[in-house]
Amino acid sequence: MVSPDDRVTHVGDLAFHLRVWSERGHPIVLVHGLASSSQIWNLVAPALAARYQVIAYDQRGHGESDKPETGYDLPTFVADLHGIIQSLGLTRPALVGHSWGGNLVLQYAVTYPDVVSHLALIDGGFIEIQLRDGMTWEVAEKEMAPPDISMPLAAFVERLRTRLGSIYSDEVRDAILGNVWIDQRGVVRPRLTRERHMLLARALWEHRPSQLYERVSCPTLVVAAEPPGLAADPERLRWKRRALALAEQRLPRSRIVWMRETIHDIPLHRPADLASAIARLIQST
Repeated sequence: MVSPDDRVTHVGDLAFHLRVWSERGHPIVLVHGLASSSQIWNLVAPALAARYQVIAYDQRGHGESDKPETGYDLPTFVADLHGIIQSLGLTRPALVGHSWGGNLVLQYAVTYPDVVSHLALIDGGFIEIQLRDGMTWEVAEKEMAPPDISMPLAAFVERLRTRLGSIYSDEVRDAILGNVWIDQRGVVRPRLTRERHMLLARALWEHRPSQLYERVSCPTLVVAAEPPGLAADPERLRWKRRALALAEQRLPRSRIVWMRETIHDIPLHRPADLASAIARLIQST
């Protein structure tokens, strides 16, 4: 498997941690989700690196990037991404965003339509919480609050093993551990603070992707996960299908792919299938 080269690039006063798998071919920038890190792409990136220039980065407040006191809003994260693309001298990159990262790259593609060649929205980019019937910020705030993960590393890993079941592997474990840090007592701590997490949760709550789709000019792939057991939550399934229907109707040059029996973290559960879908998007247009 191809190993990444860990680097740093600067945007203004901030240092952003990069993982670079390849420097040849059409550029692809991989963008992680809320409270995640660039390591969510550890299993997808190597499959793309033989043909494409593949780069992932940690967003501000996440992973090994700087963690300033301010700037935890969507316009600033869009500006960060633009600064990274410029600092690396990338020409017409494809942007791939997972979860919150999907909403981010969607907003970027609308803000800078001439910069992006292709857009891939991975179980995100269509997250529009206000589409859910009866949803208020008070309810959403509780649902989107981060879980308490403060526990010894061994307990954290065992919880991962239990929750993921057959999906669990050492590689998946290591990718998830990229989201956290271990204190001197061996206790797991989140890299993104709760306060900053909730600022970004509010930004996600306020985002209205369905009002942006018609302004997207590049070819777009939307990959949606249908996790095991989602049918047992009819309201959530109805909301997700409604959100995807709007994307399908309004995105001018889009293709929708459902991955059934797949967890939200598609890059960890179905990396080969996801890499193939991204490659097809870039090859076909």
